[in-house]
Amino acid sequence: MSTVVISPYSAAWPEFFTRVRAEILGAFAPLEVVVEHTGSTSVPGLPAKPVLDVLLGAGRLSEVESKIPALEGLGYSYVSKYERELPMRRYFVKAESALPRVHLHAVELGSPFWEEHLRFRDLLRTNPGLASRYAALKLRLAKEHALDKAAYTAAKAPFIQAVLSGESPESGDTLP
Repeated sequence: MSTVVISPYSAAWPEFFTRVRAEILGAFAPLEVVVEHTGSTSVPGLPAKPVLDVLLGAGRLSEVESKIPALEGLGYSYVSKYERELPMRRYFVKAESALPRVHLHAVELGSPFWEEHLRFRDLLRTNPGLASRYAALKLRLAKEHALDKAAYTAAKAPFIQAVLSGESPESGDTLP
């Protein structure tokens, strides 16, 4: 069983994402896709698990499925077991090597999954108070659920849902 480890923000994370983005775009050529850095490593100053969350937007999931062999050739493992819970996503993992571990979430461009992940990221990037509250929550939950990543992730969900619904967790303010 692995533990929940939260690391201080690293200025190298955006640089790693730039390399990951280039390799993914290369694998999908000539298809047009959009590749975004999401998750806590995409928010300057935010502590995070040292895992790059990458969001890939394609026109259709069938386009993603057609590129599974190309992604596997780059070291990404296709993980289908979560599709029962999230049928709108194709999920890939690239184990840590010269880069941190990568979690690739492939969805249809403009889908609710796409929009919510980008909105949450952008709110954290533009609202330092919100990012600070989220950082404190993550650090507390990492201690409480040190041996259970699923519980850690589930415990963050109410905060994330409150933010996405326009509420500012713990302050009562309304977000833009």
